[in-house]
Amino acid sequence: MEISKDIVYVGVDDHIIDLFEGQYEVPLGMAYNSYLVKDEKIAVMDSVDAKFTDEWLGKLEKALEGREPDYLVVHHMEPDHSAGIAAFMKKYPGAVMVSSAKSFTFLGNFYGQGYEDRKIVVTDGLELPLGSRTLHFITAPMVHWPEVIMSYDDKDKVLFSADAFGKFGANDVEDPEGWACEARRYYFGIVGKYGAQVQAVLKKISAFDISVICSLHGPVLDKDLDYYLNIYDTWSSFGVESEGVFIAYTSVYGHTKEAAELLAKLLEEKGCPKVAIADLAREDMFECVEDAFRHGTLVLATTTYNADIFPFMKTFINELLERGYQKRKIAFIENGSWASQAAKIMKAMFEKSKDIAYAENTVSITSALNDVSRAQVEALAEELCKDFRH
Repeated sequence: MEISKDIVYVGVDDHIIDLFEGQYEVPLGMAYNSYLVKDEKIAVMDSVDAKFTDEWLGKLEKALEGREPDYLVVHHMEPDHSAGIAAFMKKYPGAVMVSSAKSFTFLGNFYGQGYEDRKIVVTDGLELPLGSRTLHFITAPMVHWPEVIMSYDDKDKVLFSADAFGKFGANDVEDPEGWACEARRYYFGIVGKYGAQVQAVLKKISAFDISVICSLHGPVLDKDLDYYLNIYDTWSSFGVESEGVFIAYTSVYGHTKEAAELLAKLLEEKGCPKVAIADLAREDMFECVEDAFRHGTLVLATTTYNADIFPFMKTFINELLERGYQKRKIAFIENGSWASQAAKIMKAMFEKSKDIAYAENTVSITSALNDVSRAQVEALAEELCKDFRH
C-alpha cells in the first residue's frame, strides 16, 4: 500500500491474537503498522510484534528494491512495535536507530542492548533531513508511555503519530462499525487516563499542516482529518461526545435488570436522544467503559452484596476511576433485601473525581420493584430528560 509516491506501508495484520495487552478482546484482530519513507536517505518507521518479524523483514526487503535503509525510527518502544529491532539492526548494519533517550533505556531493559554507536537521540524539535523532505520530531511523553515520540514529514505532510489515533482491528478486515467505535474503545482503554498529555501533544501538532495520519494501529487516515483531530480533542478533554444516557447494571435475580430496562424505556419515551444499556456481567467490560465516556449521563444500577456492591459493578467503577472519569452526571439505582447501601458505596467511590454532578433522585428497590420504586424510576427518568430539553 502506498501512502504517497515515496511512503509505503510495510506493516502486518495479526489474526492469531485473542487478547491485546492481555485483556482487550480483539475479534477483528490487530494491525502492527510500519512504514518506509524513501528519499536520498531512507527511514523505516517502527517494527512489529515478535511473531511477525520475518514477515515484516520480507515486506521491507521487497519495498526497498535493493536499497539499504539509513534509519530505523522508533516512535514507541512497546514490544508490539519494537520486537523486530534486533533483527533489523543485524540485517542492516549501516542503519542508525532514531528514538528518545527513554526508548534506549527501555531497549536495554527489553532486549539487553542499546546500540550506543548507532543511535540518534530525539529531543523536541529535532529535525532529520532525508533529502527532499525533513522529519520533524515531537516528544509525546505519556501518550501513553513516557518515551513516545511522533514525527512529521514536511514534504508529504504525514504525521507518524505512534499509538495516537489507533484502533483495534486488523487492516485487512473491514470493520462494520467504522473507525470510531473500536478507536474509542482503544483510546479509553489504553490512552484515556492521559488526557492532559494528549491535549499537550495536540497543541504541538497543530503547528503542522497535516494531510495524512499514520498510526501504529489501524488504518491510515487521509480524509476528514478535522473529524479525527476534533474527536481526539473531545476524548482527551473528557468532553461529551454524544448527548444521552448510558445505563450500566448488574442483577442477581433479574429485579435490578427490570428496573434498568424500565428506566431505559421511559427515557426513550420522554425523548432522550440516545439510551444505551449494558449488563456488566455479560458484556465486554471495556465496551462499557467506552460507553460511559461517550455519553454525558451515567446510571449505575446494582445490588448490595456482602456489605459492598456486586463485583462486576465494583470492577467497572474502578476501571472508570483509573481512567480519570469526570465531567459527567451520575444517577444510582440500588437494590437490597436488607441493609441496602449500594448507592452510598457507589457515590463514595467517586469522591475524588472531578466535576461530577449527581442526580437528585435515587431509586431504592427492596428486593423487587413495587409501586414506590416504580414511581422513583419515573421521577429519575423525568429528571434526566430535563437535561435534553432545550
